[in-house]
Amino acid sequence: MSGRSKGAADGTESDRPRKEGSKIHLIVDRQGLPLSIGICAVSLHDSQALISLVRGIPPIRSRRGPRRRRPGKLHGDKGYDYRHLRRWLASRGIRHRLASKGIESSRHLGRHLWVVERTVSWLSGCRRLHHRYERKPEHFLAFTAIAATLICHRRLAK
Repeated sequence: MSGRSKGAADGTESDRPRKEGSKIHLIVDRQGLPLSIGICAVSLHDSQALISLVRGIPPIRSRRGPRRRRPGKLHGDKGYDYRHLRRWLASRGIRHRLASKGIESSRHLGRHLWVVERTVSWLSGCRRLHHRYERKPEHFLAFTAIAATLICHRRLAK
């Protein structure tokens, strides 16, 4: 939408201001290490970032066999509960566990999703990411990637 309200058929502008800012999207492993990072505008819905995040996962070396290019299972909250996303994940051979809207509570996935929330809190602990100072999204994404690299280094150095 370009700043217009859904019900405005006469072409008048909406009284609501557009939200400004950035949202960080993450795919993490079970330990909370970031695998794929993306940023988008706050006004975009979460479901629009999932496909590019899954495609952005780098090949991961496994103990045996070829490098893995996709996760075995993906957990997500109700923001990703769309039929086309479920079909896309199934066509790629990724088992998914996405919370259904209106059917189940968020508590069932809480034991899996807190790992993502913990990683987001680690990222927000970086002063450069707490407030966005950069004008260009490429620069903000680069600082986010540096912060994710530091998280991985700290976790793997232990």
